[in-house]
Amino acid sequence: MRFIILAVVGLGTIIVDQLTKIHIMQTMRLHESIPIIQNFFSLTYIRNPGAAFGILASSGTLFRLVFFGVMSLFALGLLLTIFLRLPQEDWLGQLFISGILGGAVGNLLDRLRFGEVIDFLDFYIDAYHWPAFNVADAAISVGVCFLVVHFAFEKKEPDSALQQDHS
Repeated sequence: MRFIILAVVGLGTIIVDQLTKIHIMQTMRLHESIPIIQNFFSLTYIRNPGAAFGILASSGTLFRLVFFGVMSLFALGLLLTIFLRLPQEDWLGQLFISGILGGAVGNLLDRLRFGEVIDFLDFYIDAYHWPAFNVADAAISVGVCFLVVHFAFEKKEPDSALQQDHS
């Protein structure tokens, strides 16, 4: 069951992410902005060579390629390890990690193809903008938030060694 969750959620996230980015690239000019909800939300086509919030955007191309490549591979390995170590019955944890994995792969594909990430979801209030992001970023952010809450409230089985000491 766990690999069905991974395939559906992870691949679904990658497909939706890549299709939305392709649509934006084909229908909008770079830096074009289309207001959807006045003074709150626009579709704005930008390319982010850096990490979240443009961190490392001004670094050299080779440095970014190596840094983000190594970090992405490390993150994917870590996420897969966590995914495989989750109990079979922890379908919520599997769901959240699958979304995070799908988002990470979606942005990695952009970096490999373009050397930067395509962003287009632009939320703001008047002149105060949240940095633009994409479907992959949303999947990662939502997945991490829900995963933290999930692990924080997860019921732990008492350790059998501790129970024997107190018997």
